[in-house]
Amino acid sequence: MKYDVVVVGGGPAGLVAAFTTKRFFGDKKILVVKKTEKEMVPCGIPYIFHTLGSVENDYMGIEDRFKGAGIDLLIDEVVDGNPDEKKLFTKSGKEISYDKLIIATGSSPNTPKIPGVDLKGVFTVPKEADYLKLLHEKVKDANDVVIIGGGFIGVEVADEIKKSGKNVTLVEIMDSLLPVSFDPDFGELARKELESDNVKVLTGRKVTEILGTEKVEGVKLDSGETIPADVVVLATGYKPNSELARKLGLKVTELGFIETDEYMRTSKPDIFAAGDCVQHKDFLTGKPSRLMLASAAVFDARIAASNLYGLKVIRTNKGSLNAYSTVIGSKAFGSVGITERIAKEEGFEVVVGKAEAPDRHPGKFEDTSKLVVKLIFSEDSKILLGAQVCGGKSVGEIVNLISLGIQKGITANDLFTMQIGTHPLLTSAPTVYPLAKAAEMVL
Repeated sequence: MKYDVVVVGGGPAGLVAAFTTKRFFGDKKILVVKKTEKEMVPCGIPYIFHTLGSVENDYMGIEDRFKGAGIDLLIDEVVDGNPDEKKLFTKSGKEISYDKLIIATGSSPNTPKIPGVDLKGVFTVPKEADYLKLLHEKVKDANDVVIIGGGFIGVEVADEIKKSGKNVTLVEIMDSLLPVSFDPDFGELARKELESDNVKVLTGRKVTEILGTEKVEGVKLDSGETIPADVVVLATGYKPNSELARKLGLKVTELGFIETDEYMRTSKPDIFAAGDCVQHKDFLTGKPSRLMLASAAVFDARIAASNLYGLKVIRTNKGSLNAYSTVIGSKAFGSVGITERIAKEEGFEVVVGKAEAPDRHPGKFEDTSKLVVKLIFSEDSKILLGAQVCGGKSVGEIVNLISLGIQKGITANDLFTMQIGTHPLLTSAPTVYPLAKAAEMVL
């Protein structure tokens, strides 16, 4: 089998890499190799337990789109290769030749070293449909579910499983929820949302053992407390899938990610990489980042694919921004850039502006939510370094716009003097517009 461009991986990065290649280089013969028949929407996985109702409702549905676009698809696993001869070898014994290769092998769940982690009824949250179907069925039959980890996956899974009527306990080792992306004041808002839905939230606690003989029966905390559990879900982060890269002799960082340059080129000629498997660089500090987001993955894929045959699309941003959004209970949460805590740890001297206002005006409309905005600025320059937002569904797009502002070096003065459009059914009132009011606090 000989192709101009081979993409290994069928997740968001692989999907976008293939279609972007087709858009820029329509005459090239393209192959996507992926391990599973059906791909999941990664960010939709927590919602299989209630809102979506099934694993099948979270399928990406991309397989037919490849065929319609003239992109070949092979369900197989690339297990080795020879970059000097530009060849790949699959698990089924196929040999594939390529001119350009894009590795988009994604990430897999971390499994913490806790005694009892191998008991039946203990699950991670991978992006694999068959595994998730089993987890879905076990949760359906359970009464007591314990979630270990209070990051995005943990709080979303806890929120969703509770909606299906289970007894849910969430255990987080740090002192607040969502500790990487939000400061404790916003973590407390997330806690209140979960507790209002009767999720038991335990922060500053460590699970020391998962109890049971063959099947999980509970968890033991460092306080000595035991919590009953029919199912334990490990939401303890992800690690890059860089095994293939190592076999191909590509440079891999100390954190286990594939090393690339600004245009996603690896240490071997004509091999690119994109997505969760790639080492990202923090936009503000320049340090290696553990960023693993579908939004970042598709950005990588567009840069890689559009520049396969010469640098056509110039990359102007200097790193990767952590931009997140989620929904917990009745509230949306979003963050971008660095938190106040991390800014201080990195040595930034910062000032913080915070404002609250209804996201409709007047605030008597039925769908009104309180919008809380926290902006973190450099003390001297007043350049925006980070933001956290809580409120209604507009939060997601507000965070996206703030992300663009950070990329462009927006200042408190820019936000204070920004010209806006408002409407009673769509936005906060112009008199108390929270982005402008939060910026005003630091001037």
